[in-house]
This record gives sequence, C-alpha cells and structure tokens, in this order.
Amino acid sequence: MKDAMTSLSQVSLLQQKLHSAKIALAELNDQKAQSQSSLLQFIGHLSLACKGQSIELDNKLAKLRHNLLNIEHIEEVLPDLLEVEQLLKQQYHHVMGQLEDGRASLAKVIRQLQRVDSVPDKLKKEIAYYKQDLGKPFHTYWDYFPKVERLVGFFEAIMHEQLSQGDKLEVLPKHRQLAHELAQMISEIEFRKDQRDQVLVIKDYLAGEIDVDGLIDAYQTILSLLLDNIALEKSASQEFLYALNDALSAVREVVNDSYNSNQRSYQLKKQLNREINSRVDNVGDAIIDIDDIDHLKLQVTEQLASIRTALGRKEALEQREQAMLRKSMETMRDELNELSKEANAYKERLFEQQKLNLLDTLTQLPNRAALEERMEQEFRNYQRHRHPLWVAVADIDHFKSINDNFGHSTGDKTLQVIAMALKNSLRESEFVARYGGEEFVLIIPDVSANDIEHLLNRVREKVKNIPFKFKNQRITVTVSIGAAQILENEQISETFERADAALYKAKHESRDRVIIDA
Repeated sequence: MKDAMTSLSQVSLLQQKLHSAKIALAELNDQKAQSQSSLLQFIGHLSLACKGQSIELDNKLAKLRHNLLNIEHIEEVLPDLLEVEQLLKQQYHHVMGQLEDGRASLAKVIRQLQRVDSVPDKLKKEIAYYKQDLGKPFHTYWDYFPKVERLVGFFEAIMHEQLSQGDKLEVLPKHRQLAHELAQMISEIEFRKDQRDQVLVIKDYLAGEIDVDGLIDAYQTILSLLLDNIALEKSASQEFLYALNDALSAVREVVNDSYNSNQRSYQLKKQLNREINSRVDNVGDAIIDIDDIDHLKLQVTEQLASIRTALGRKEALEQREQAMLRKSMETMRDELNELSKEANAYKERLFEQQKLNLLDTLTQLPNRAALEERMEQEFRNYQRHRHPLWVAVADIDHFKSINDNFGHSTGDKTLQVIAMALKNSLRESEFVARYGGEEFVLIIPDVSANDIEHLLNRVREKVKNIPFKFKNQRITVTVSIGAAQILENEQISETFERADAALYKAKHESRDRVIIDA
C-alpha cells in the first residue's frame, strides 16, 4: 500500500511538471505574439515610407497596411510581402529602363551634333569621345546627369562659336523680359547653401545691364545647378529603395524560417502531448486494474520513466525552439534597426524639403501652395463651426516704380520688410502668404464685421509707417487692401474673388486704403 501511495505521489509530481511546462509554453507563445505584433507594426510604418514610387506599388502597400490591421499571425501576410518585394524589383528595373532610354536619347542628340560642319576640330574630338563613352550602360542617376551637363556644355560651346563668327547680338526687349523671368524663377527656388553665392551673383547680373551671351550663360548655370540638385535627390531615393528592398527580403526570409520551424515544432509538441497523456492514462488504468502490488509498481515505474523521457524531449524541443526564435528575432531586429535609421533620415529630408516647398524663399512667408492648404483647412473649420472667416488681398502700391528707379534688389528688400510687417501685425490664429509678385493674401478667422476694417487699417498703417530709405531718399511705401467675408453656401475661392475685386477697386480709386466687399 505504501508503494502505491509513493507511485501516486510521483504521478502527482509529474502532473505538476506538465502543468508548469504548459504555462511556460503559453508564456513563450505570448512573447512570440508580442514580437510578431511589433514586427507587423514596423512593416506597416515601413510601407508608408515607400509611398510615391509608383501607383501600383502604392496600391499594394495600402493593401498590405490594411491587412496588417486584421491578422493574428505574420505568416498570413507572406503573400503580400512577396508581392511588394516583386514590385520593388520591378521598380528597380523600371528605373534602369529609364536610364537606358535616357542614354539612347543622348546618343541620338550627339549624332545630330556631329552633323554640324562648323564645329571646331578639338570639340569634334571631345564629342567623339563622349559618344564612345555613351556606349557604356548607366547604373545610377549619378551616371546620367553628368552626361546631360556635358551635353549642355557642348551646345554652349557650339553656340558660342556660332555667335563669335558674326556680329554681337543686340539686346532686345524680349531678352530683358527673359532676364526678369529668370530672376523671378530664381527667387522662387530653394538652392543649396553651397550654391547660394553663385545664384546671388547671377541675380545681381540679371538686375543690371545684360548681353545675350551673359543671359545664355546664366540660363546654362541655373540649369546645371538644378540638374545637380535633382541628381542628389534621385540618388538618395534610389539608395533608400535598394535598402528597403534588401530589408524586406531579409524580413521575408526570417519570417519564412520562423514559420517553417514553428510548424515543425507544433507537430512534434502535439505528438509529445498525445504520448504524455497516453502514458498518464495508462498509469491510471494500471492503478485501477492491477491487484498485484509488485506488478503495479513495475507498471507505474515503466510508465513514469516513459513520461519522464517524453517530458525531457519536450523540454529540449522547447528550449531549441526558444533559442531559434531568439536568434531569428535578433537577426530581424538588427536588419530592421539599420533600415529604421535610414528611413528616419530619409523622412527627415523629405520633411525639410516639404517645408521648403511650402515656403517663399524671398520673404520666408508661406507660398501659394501653402495658402491653398490653409484656405481648405479654414473652410472646413468654417463649415463645422460657422465662425466668421475673412479673406483679404493686399498689394504694394506703385511697386514697379521701385524696381525701375532703384533696382530689383531694392524691390526684393522692400518685399522682405513688408512681409515681416504683415506677419507681425497678425495674431497667431491669423495667416498671411505671398500670393505672387507684390501681392499678399491674409486669412482672418473669428473677427466680427465691425472689427475687420479697423484690423486691416491697422495693418495698412503699420506698413505705411515703415521708414524706407533708398539712395539717401526717404520714401513712403503703402499698400491697398480688399477683403470679403465668406457667405453661406459660398466656396472660399469665390470669397477670394470678391476680395480681389475689392482690391481692384481700392487700387483704382485712390490706393493706400481698405475696401470691404459688402
């Protein structure tokens, strides 16, 4: 009887160990689920960083992000990951195809240049070397854009040769208009810091006396600077795309390995659980059916040994699975950490570029694109709350005479000073942007009809009291302002048109005044 009690005690102990093993397995599964959840979130965020490469890729990434919200196991998104990886490879081949098309176009143009008889012999040799060099395929945008710049240089040299053989070209009004338009475009483009001194020299030249050759040089220089900036941006995008493709491939491999290992472990553990349960059932049956205590002891001992062996195999299997999972997660974490750093750096660059794209480079006020976004935002707020909303258009009076009498650089400084005065005259909830030329647009919410004229006249007086001094001559610069309040069932673009019409009326009546559209 004592031996039977001992056997029952051992069975109870083994059942406790089995229960502990099940708890440990549940904790391991919870840890795995948390790791998979973190991985799914990262893949979702990662897909957002790839937006804009192509419409089909954007659609697949949107589908991937949607599916990530509704899955429980990562293996369910393996088909989507495979599709995204394939599209990334296709995008790479598409870029390579574009580069090859660009190389063919350059070769076609250079063949046409070789037909020009008046090209000097030295330049003909350079063009021949250039054509020979075009026989090599392009691998990146870095290979392409220098070739374009070189081709532009050939055109410039040929044009210079042609012009030098004849009389100097007369500067016509259309050339001065081209110089003015180039100066305007330069003011609206954000150049890199190392390019700004060169751009300022060109702007000063365009504001003074010009000749046709100098104008062509200015256009060629600005074109080269823009091509250089495009090449840098394209190179950064391409490098990020390569890194993303490699990281997704690594993630897919780790997920595949983890999934296959998990499936094998699941089947083995299922088999071991059946074996352990069968052994426990056999012990119970032996206790009930066998009367001979010695025989019972022998049966229990054999069954307990089998259970112990099965538990040992299960424990070893779980330890091996945990080690493999830990190694896989560490590999995946290293890959994703590296890509996360690159993605963050790329996002910061995109964010800075986006801010620059919404900023007027001359006045540092929001530009027209930023104005359109703000108008849509304020219009949505108006539709929700029905608070008063005003649109005002301000224009500098006689600004052309400032440019004509004192030069475009003085005009630029005048715009900068007035822009800061307008900005400092408004509250934080109010908005001002440079609309174009010497026009500014103000968005003013939550101001009553009784107060709007006083507010705008205060802005007008502040500009009028700025102590401008050009060439030791004190000058008063004024602005005219037209304003309109958004009406029921009216689009904000219609409000802007009424405010612009009020400005037109103010400009043609006496200037330096505020007119409110009633």
